[in-house]
Amino acid sequence: MSCECERNKPLMERRSFLNKIVFGVGGIIGTVLSLPLIMAMLDPVLRDRGEKWRQVADLSEFKPGETKMVKFKNASPYNWGKKIADTAAYLRQEPDGGFIAFSVNCAHLGCPVRWEQRSELFLCPCHGGVYYKDGSRAAGPPPRGLYTYPVRVQGNHIEIQTSSLPITDINA
Repeated sequence: MSCECERNKPLMERRSFLNKIVFGVGGIIGTVLSLPLIMAMLDPVLRDRGEKWRQVADLSEFKPGETKMVKFKNASPYNWGKKIADTAAYLRQEPDGGFIAFSVNCAHLGCPVRWEQRSELFLCPCHGGVYYKDGSRAAGPPPRGLYTYPVRVQGNHIEIQTSSLPITDINA
């Protein structure tokens, strides 16, 4: 009997060694594959919000009540966003002299809206979303009004505080 145990001992050692290798390699692969998921879950907490004031226009370019599209660099903190770094907003000078800036993206699914000067409405061509000139929802599927940007005047320049704005609101 001692002879039989000694013959099986190297086989058991080899099997044990191979099991350790398989579990070790599987653990490494599992860890590597789970890193993107872990980073995606931590991203909202760790990411720089990318809020910056960007000069978008001069005071001389606007008249009270006028709405214009202005372009600026997106505040996306992601490196891959450089290819799509240019974005826009609708900027309007209110009759009291203040300014308000609206996102160009519909609050429904993020389609670009257009400003119709004659009717004083923002229209979304994708699903029929309509917004009043103050950005509030008028009709269609959008659950809320247009997102707005903070605006300030520095000297003769109008600046918008850019940030990564959500396009849709899943909680609405």
